[in-house]
Amino acid sequence: MKNIVSASLGSSKRNHKVAVSLLGEDFTIERIGTDGDFPRAMQMLRDLDGKVDAIGLGGIDLYLYADGKRYTIRDAQKLKNAVKKTPVVDGSGLKNTLERKTINYLAKVENLPLAGKSVLMVSAVDRFGMAESLHELGCKILFGDLIFGLNIPIAIRSMGTFKFLAKLILPVITKMPFKILYPTGSKQEKESNEKYARFYNECDVIAGDFLFIRKYMPKDMSGKWILTNTTTEQDVADMKARGVELLITTTPVFNGRSFGTNVLEAALLALLGKTWNEVTPQDYLDVLNKLDYKPRIERLN
Repeated sequence: MKNIVSASLGSSKRNHKVAVSLLGEDFTIERIGTDGDFPRAMQMLRDLDGKVDAIGLGGIDLYLYADGKRYTIRDAQKLKNAVKKTPVVDGSGLKNTLERKTINYLAKVENLPLAGKSVLMVSAVDRFGMAESLHELGCKILFGDLIFGLNIPIAIRSMGTFKFLAKLILPVITKMPFKILYPTGSKQEKESNEKYARFYNECDVIAGDFLFIRKYMPKDMSGKWILTNTTTEQDVADMKARGVELLITTTPVFNGRSFGTNVLEAALLALLGKTWNEVTPQDYLDVLNKLDYKPRIERLN
């Protein structure tokens, strides 16, 4: 039995635990939220070290990417450094493989007409693989990194401008307290604020981290497609009530819940039996192919 735990800075109301079998291996997979309590998360990581097979860092990114360059978030590095024995991942390695594979699958196998659609990418530095794949398909992307990450109501409308600004800003914002950049703890439960609804209204597809998507999501999402990862049954019911037409999650559903990429990456790492530094993108793709992984596509309205 392999044990995977996601130690998250997010709300404890989103906790979940399942037992699954992957390629003949039995797993327990658990997500434990610390309600934004950084010292508590640090202590939990120390307590888990050496007692589980792999740990996912939830509710925080360790690395952000832009145009082939990796930037380390200082607060996340502090959490990772608390663990000395057990492999720790944040999901970023899988985002650059799984989510590229997902976009390709949706377009070429499911024949979803993504090409040419307008896409609100809530944070491309968090999911550069997804953003780049959508761009390569010919989607018209509105990059929301300044809007959703820094509350600056400026939409970036070209890949070139996004890459330029990312290289300029990321060295600075990765040193800022993470709670400024991303909702943690009880902030994840707040009702969405519609002040940036205009950016949702002008796009066909809303893509990226669901907590960022939910942050400013308008009550009327009629006909919209959402491309994301972690969703609960309550999230799905909420999207349905708002009129969302299609929900696509890049991570598999276990017992009605799709876990974050950090959890899935931790499970794949345990299957591979390698350290994070030893794993290649092809390793992840090989395991995903063996699992016959397919994204979840659910028509809500």
